[in-house]
Amino acid sequence: MKLGIIGAGLIVNQLFSFAREIVGLELEGICATAKSEEKVKGLAEKYGITKYYTNYDEMLKNPHIDTIYVAVPNHLHFAMSRAAILHGKHVICEKPFTSNLREMKTLIDLANKHEVFLLEAVSTRFLPNVQMIKEQLTKLGEIKIVYANYSQYSSRYDAFKKGEIHPVFDVKKSGGALMDLNIYNINLMVMLFGMPQRVEYQANIQKGIDTSGILTLDYGSFKGVCIGAKDCRASSAISIQGEKGIH
Repeated sequence: MKLGIIGAGLIVNQLFSFAREIVGLELEGICATAKSEEKVKGLAEKYGITKYYTNYDEMLKNPHIDTIYVAVPNHLHFAMSRAAILHGKHVICEKPFTSNLREMKTLIDLANKHEVFLLEAVSTRFLPNVQMIKEQLTKLGEIKIVYANYSQYSSRYDAFKKGEIHPVFDVKKSGGALMDLNIYNINLMVMLFGMPQRVEYQANIQKGIDTSGILTLDYGSFKGVCIGAKDCRASSAISIQGEKGIH
């Protein structure tokens, strides 16, 4: 894989912490805005990235790049992914892939037309403990209750309360606890049990955005609860209760 990266935030730096350990991965390019040129130039030099850009279209024209990793604020995922597909690039995009279902369907149709793959970068589904949970489900008997909590006090929350709105708390930029954290719980639930019959979201709303919330999923024979919070903290946990035991 010859990778081009759009974005230079925290999540990109986390990628660099293990990127060199991935066999077959070549870091061909990284792109950010012109105001972040010094930052992206420094990342390219530090991690041996072939070339840095401040123009996304220019990076997309690089024939040596076959895959684009989209790591920009949520509301830009659709446009950046769409542009990559139209240039014949495969796409790995941070969660949430898009802001709504209509955008996701558009990307799927385009990817099929251009014969490229789309991958949402939710790596938790590939963790050994998650695979073990999936394998052990049958031992619990008929499932009755599933609980998942991912609550993390945001480093941006104090600023948000003072009126400084960063993308993660900006409703116009697809921010909020559901998009940022609870999506991991949803991903796990759907991976383990498929699509629920009904969902309901009860959120704590501040300045028009959900800073925390509880999503209930009705699977008919059992019920699930997904909690995600950026305004308070708790230990991350998942509990699956069945007639024969709990995991």
